[in-house]
Amino acid sequence: MPNRLIHETSPYLLQHAHNPVDWYPWSDEALQKAKAENKPILVSIGYSACHWCHVMEHESFEDEQIAAYMNEHFVNIKVDREERPDIDAIYMEAVQVLTGAGGWPLNCFLTPDARPFYGGTYFPPVSKYQRPSWSQVLQSISSSFLNKRETVEEQAKQLMQHLEKSDTALMDRIGTQEKRIEDFQLLQDIFYKIRERFDRVEGGFGAAPKFPGSMALSYLLKYYYHTKNIAGANAQEALDHVVLSLDKMIQGGIYDQIGGGFARYATDRAWLIPHFEKMLYDNALLVRLLADACKLTGKPLYKETINETLTYIQREMISEEGGFYAAQDADSEGVEGKFFVWDKSEIEEVLGADAELFCAFYDVSEEGNWEHKNILNRPIYLQTFTEQNALDFVQTKEKLDTLGQKLFQHREKRIKPGLDDKILLDWNALMCTGFAKAYEATQNETYRQIVEDNLAFIFKKFPQAEGSTALFHTYKNGVAKYEAFLNDYAFLIAALIDAYEITFDTKYLDKAAQLTGYTIEKFFDKTHQLFYYTTDNQKDVIVRQRQFYDNATPSGNSTMIHNLQRLSLLFGNNEYAEIADKMLNKMQVAIQNYPTSFARWAEALMAKVYPYAEIAVVGEEAENIAAQIREQYIPHKVIMAAKTESEAHPLLIGKYAEAGETLIYLCRNYACQAPTESLDEFKEMLNNS
Repeated sequence: MPNRLIHETSPYLLQHAHNPVDWYPWSDEALQKAKAENKPILVSIGYSACHWCHVMEHESFEDEQIAAYMNEHFVNIKVDREERPDIDAIYMEAVQVLTGAGGWPLNCFLTPDARPFYGGTYFPPVSKYQRPSWSQVLQSISSSFLNKRETVEEQAKQLMQHLEKSDTALMDRIGTQEKRIEDFQLLQDIFYKIRERFDRVEGGFGAAPKFPGSMALSYLLKYYYHTKNIAGANAQEALDHVVLSLDKMIQGGIYDQIGGGFARYATDRAWLIPHFEKMLYDNALLVRLLADACKLTGKPLYKETINETLTYIQREMISEEGGFYAAQDADSEGVEGKFFVWDKSEIEEVLGADAELFCAFYDVSEEGNWEHKNILNRPIYLQTFTEQNALDFVQTKEKLDTLGQKLFQHREKRIKPGLDDKILLDWNALMCTGFAKAYEATQNETYRQIVEDNLAFIFKKFPQAEGSTALFHTYKNGVAKYEAFLNDYAFLIAALIDAYEITFDTKYLDKAAQLTGYTIEKFFDKTHQLFYYTTDNQKDVIVRQRQFYDNATPSGNSTMIHNLQRLSLLFGNNEYAEIADKMLNKMQVAIQNYPTSFARWAEALMAKVYPYAEIAVVGEEAENIAAQIREQYIPHKVIMAAKTESEAHPLLIGKYAEAGETLIYLCRNYACQAPTESLDEFKEMLNNS
């Protein structure tokens, strides 16, 4: 018999719909049942691509005896962390306080009024890994709730006190001093802090497990751009580390060598062994970074990787309606990585005599490089490989590309990993920005069309009512639900600004301004000068949090600063600029002390030291000239293009060109240099301003 999850749309929840556990989704029904029956709540949180979530389900939640005990003694709630990141954040923090660690599956025990008092992550079916068995945990919690209720209530009280203060605790720790060091020294201090974590051999930051760190790498790119001519800035070192890191990731097993796309992270230092799940947001952020690196360095490898990754997204991750799916699982046929790894004999069978070349380049051996299987990777650059083996570079590249396609077609016959086909607003907006940035770097018109199609889909399917500014967070099978969060609005506003810069259609700017006003109204905390994660009318969470850290994705707060900085210039709105400045002043000490945790904030801080380039292109060929400007790497810029001046947007007021000419205006803080018709002269002005 299916449980209540059978009526849900989340693939993760549906995976548990036939468990003998009487699962509820997070709902008033479940919360009221706990109160009425005075039972503790188990809230179990995970996501569809989570390997250990699958393991715990098979070991424990499918066990009839364990399920019977859970059903008798608890109200059991299953949550997809990607559908309800607000709930996940609250109870993850509680478990981290209790145990010093977190992760998924997250299993947190709550009082009947939803206050946490105990929790952990994965628990085995029998005691091992220095962890109690799941049955032991259940029995202990049930006994404590019945026989030591005062202790349980005291633990819940203390945890609630922590949760209610946690988002201001960081500022309390660092103090309220506003270190207004708006100069190069501040940026260099941040660079030095990031540099302490450089892996100078394999790229990236720190040891295993290794995450891409795309936002910190993006800061390094911008730092190089702005400080490359400053003696003692070590700017080249910053750029070199970005190049090393991207090259190592692209050559490693974290990148799907024949199918495109990046896995979530590597379990080893050298990027060889991925956690095979592919998340939409990782690929969005890496494409954005690759586009910037491609513009700055001109490396063909980066353009190739953008195209391969977005080919993967178009092939596997776009719905017929134009939305991007959330994730691809690590497991197929119940085995982690099975879809992606190879026996040498299988490659030889598919490629025949050409297998020797392919195996030599992609590190394939009889013994394998991971659990007696082979993860395809490129230990050395192709240029080096061809030189060492006296091969022609162009011919060898073409041959390897052909062999890779042949092997890819063979792999397509395998049973594919599970697809999490829910469509999340915030992740869609991130990927929308990824396609926009890729269009700037590659001029591939398909990418621009996908941006426009995705935004049209979003504004058709996600509004809570026709014409409403209020949006939902997730969509699947014709149903959108859950009140949208700060990240949804923040990332969407950014995507709209990015869409304007590749189309110059002002409808995108107008929509961005409309959503910004709504976000300030519904999310902004005027007391602390920061944004809440949830709206002011969301009532089903026990605490309303403000989230600051740039983790796997940028924080909504740091993204809103960038949005406000850009829109303040595009609309001449001083209120936006003032809010952004106050937010940065509030967090500057934290950014300076912990830049890898606040890398997107650090980029916004950089714009205070090196103000935005305000670029207006006016005249008959405005869009064509603006497109050529877009191809350059110019961090912290806003650009508008129009045939004639416009009174609607301050950046275009007073900007005009005579018939037959097109002029480029470069301004900073609305102070403009004399316009020019020459792109070369514009570049010189940019470098000297």
